[in-house]
Amino acid sequence: MAKFDLHNHINPKRGISPVAAAQTDNTAIVSQIVDTLGYGSVEFLILTGSLADADATFTVLVEHGDQSNLSDAATPSAGELLGTAALASFTFADDDKVFKIGYVGSKRYVRVTITPANNTGNACVAGVWLLGHAVLQPTSNPPA
Repeated sequence: MAKFDLHNHINPKRGISPVAAAQTDNTAIVSQIVDTLGYGSVEFLILTGSLADADATFTVLVEHGDQSNLSDAATPSAGELLGTAALASFTFADDDKVFKIGYVGSKRYVRVTITPANNTGNACVAGVWLLGHAVLQPTSNPPA
């Protein structure tokens, strides 16, 4: 194993796809549900582009559960998160930044919802799940 080998130990997954036409209202942006089976760590990365509205806020919510469709979704306790939802949330002033929140709970499935408030302008937001500490290594490339 190479000293600085992160490449073979992570598996990135699509969370929130970048889109040509950005969010222009207060509709919640819901990530893909990630399956954590076979991984010892999971992080969600939020990437912002241009956030045009001058008073918009974007609140992050993490949910977890044991059902693949998250029909049993619940909010993790503070001890099941690395960082906080408040630190992962952002405002109109956070153009071109990256935010993160980690999950260390025992549930198999996780998703993130970003809910805008006061948003009437374009809001470009994307997200990536980063699964780490894979049980089976090296992880595949391109990611599966």
